[in-house]
Amino acid sequence: MNRGYTPVRAVMTARPIMIDGLATVAQAVAIMREKQVSSLVINRRDETDEYGVLVVTDLAKRLIVLDKSPDRTNVYEIMSKPVLTVEADMDIRYAIRMLTRFDLSRSLVLDRGELVGLVTQRELVLAYLEPKTEG
Repeated sequence: MNRGYTPVRAVMTARPIMIDGLATVAQAVAIMREKQVSSLVINRRDETDEYGVLVVTDLAKRLIVLDKSPDRTNVYEIMSKPVLTVEADMDIRYAIRMLTRFDLSRSLVLDRGELVGLVTQRELVLAYLEPKTEG
């Protein structure tokens, strides 16, 4: 089945919601609720640092199960870091393979080293399986 080329940038969420790693988990959860998102990108401390990601699964596994206080736990203590990144011009087929290989639900999207978005396995798979119309 030849579906043609679709770049990750065509299905990604541009400008993901960012937060500082020193923010509390309570602050992060408030932002997630307000913006109605299930993940936040953690800013790099400097150009040699890597981005982090906080997802609902991190809250479950590293906060709730361990009985930590959201008011006294900083985001950097429970976030995932470093995280998988894909290039904005990568074909979605290869991005799906990478996420599947590492059993991940999302990836940051870079364009020449700069963060430009976030893409989920769901977005990628639905875009890939979208019926193609004959032109």
